[in-house]
Amino acid sequence: MSVTFNGKYLAPFINAHEYDALQPQVTALHKVLREGTGLGSDFRGWIELPEKYDREEFARIKAAAQKIKKDTQVFIVIGIGGSYLGSRAVIELMHSPFYNSLKKDTPDIYFVGNNINSGYLNEVLALCEGKDVSVNIISKSGTTTEPSIAFRVFRALLEKKYGKDGSKGRIYVTTDKAKGTLKKLATEEGYETFVVPDDIGGRYSVLSAVGLLPIAASGVDIDELMAGAKAAQDDLASDDIAKNDSYKYAVARNILARRGRDIEILVSYEPAFAMMNEWWKQLFGESEGKDNKGLYPASAIFSTDLHSLGQFIQQGSRTMFETVVHFGQAKTSLTIDKLDEDIDGLNFLAGKTLDYVNDRAFEGTVLAHTDGNVPNVVLEVPKIDAHEIGYLIYFFWNACAMSGYLVGINPFDQPGVESYKKNMFALLGKPGYESEKAVLEARLGR
Repeated sequence: MSVTFNGKYLAPFINAHEYDALQPQVTALHKVLREGTGLGSDFRGWIELPEKYDREEFARIKAAAQKIKKDTQVFIVIGIGGSYLGSRAVIELMHSPFYNSLKKDTPDIYFVGNNINSGYLNEVLALCEGKDVSVNIISKSGTTTEPSIAFRVFRALLEKKYGKDGSKGRIYVTTDKAKGTLKKLATEEGYETFVVPDDIGGRYSVLSAVGLLPIAASGVDIDELMAGAKAAQDDLASDDIAKNDSYKYAVARNILARRGRDIEILVSYEPAFAMMNEWWKQLFGESEGKDNKGLYPASAIFSTDLHSLGQFIQQGSRTMFETVVHFGQAKTSLTIDKLDEDIDGLNFLAGKTLDYVNDRAFEGTVLAHTDGNVPNVVLEVPKIDAHEIGYLIYFFWNACAMSGYLVGINPFDQPGVESYKKNMFALLGKPGYESEKAVLEARLGR
C-alpha cells in the first residue's frame, strides 16, 4: 500500500481487540457498499472510477489542457465546493501554494465562483487585463448562485475581448451530460463540454472531468494520478480491517468518537497541503454531518499552527484527536549552513536538512500531544507525486464511505446545504419565495 495507517501512537487510546469487535460490522457494511444496497447507492460511481473512467473523454481532457497551455495566460476555474476544492488542492500540493508566481509553461490559474465577494472578483478581473484568458465553468445544474454569477461576469469579459464567436473556443463547460441550464447553453453556443457524472457526488468528483481539466492544465500528469487511484482501488478492496488501512482509519475514528473525541484535526507538516485540508473537510463534513451525528473536521498546518493552536491542543478540552498525514520524502531539499558566529545558537543543526528538522518536529509533537491525552492517527505517504496523491484521494473516499455507514447515515447526500439557499433566495426576492421573504425579514427585525 502507498498510504499506510500507523497506529503506534494510538496504543494508549485504542486496544487491539476493539478493532476486532467492529470487524463483523465492517464486513457487513463493505458488502452493502460494494453491492449498492445501502443508503446513497446511486452515488457509488467513484468506487470503480479509476478503472472504468471514460477513455474518450479523458483524451479530450488532455487535448483541451494542451490547447489551454498554448493559448492561455490566465485560466479561470469557476465552481464551488467539490467543483473546485479537489483540483485546487491537487494543483497546490503538486506544484506550490505560489503556483501562479512560479516560472512555468502553464497558465496562471485562479478559482472564482466560490464566494459572492465583489472585491475578490474585481481583483481577479484586474489580473486578466492584457492577458489571454480561458474559462472552465463547472456546475451540474448551471443555476448555483455563486458560480453562475461569476460565469456571467467572465463570459461577458471573453465575448467583449474576443467577440462572441472567438470566445467559444475559450469556454470549457463541465456539467450534466444531458440536462440542465448550463448543458442547454453549451449545446446552443458550441462550447466544448465535459461531463459531471450522474453517479458521483461533488466531493467525490476530483478524479472526473470536474477536477481533471484544471489539474491537467496545470501540468500534472493525470495518467499517473489515475494510476495511483487504481492502485488504491485494488489495495483497498478487502473487507478485512487488517488488510485495508482505509477501513482501519474509519474504524479508529469511530472508536474515538464514541469516547467523546468528536473533533478530528487533519494535520500536515507540508504547507502545500493546506488546500487538501480544505478538500478533506468538505469530504468528511458534508458526508457525515447529518442527524446530529458526525465528527467535526478541523485542520492545521504544523509547525506553523503549533504557535497558535498548539496551546489548546496540548492542554485544552479533551474533545479532539489528530490525524497526521506524514510524507516520507520532501519535494525538495535545503541544508542549514554553519555560521562563524553562532548568534542564534543553531550551529548544532549545521549540515542538517530542513526536512530532517521538520521530521523531528513531527516526532516531538506527536509524543507531546499523546502525553497530553490527544490521540494521534498517522497516515504515512511515501512522497508527493501524482501517483501517491491519486492513491491518497481514493484512500480518503473509501474511508469516508465506510465511516458514514458506521455511524448510520447516508455518506453521499447533503440535504442540509439547501437550507441557506432557500433563505438567501427569499431575502433576495427570487420569484416564488414571496411568503418566505416576509417571514424571514420579520425574524431579522425589518
